[in-house]
Amino acid sequence: MTTKPLLTAVLALVAALPALADETDQICAEAEARYVELFGEPSDSAQDAEVVLMYKYNFCPARITVKPGTTVRWVNVDKRTSHSVLLKDGSQPESDRIFPEESVEMTFLEPGPQDYLCGPHWETQNMVGMVTVEP
Repeated sequence: MTTKPLLTAVLALVAALPALADETDQICAEAEARYVELFGEPSDSAQDAEVVLMYKYNFCPARITVKPGTTVRWVNVDKRTSHSVLLKDGSQPESDRIFPEESVEMTFLEPGPQDYLCGPHWETQNMVGMVTVEP
């Protein structure tokens, strides 16, 4: 059995990672600019919740860490696409569709990681994220 094709594939993937990170950073920068355009202030200025933006089939940021009792607000800043939020463990029902300029909130109480996804886009667009609640 030869490992050269596998090694070549792994090296190609590793080489592509910085480009993928750059693309995600660019999408999230666009999402933040859109949020400011819509709401007149940066997303991190929200006092009552941690904000995660939904834009171009991405959660921005895709991973956040919060203290117990924190509310996370997902805000759709896309121009035409609706999204939803579904906790992967099924502990809460999937949110209604969140249309552009709408949001949904969930409060996280239990420590540990909580995977979530966009119901209509997780399989085709890999639209997934994680909230980690500190102990």
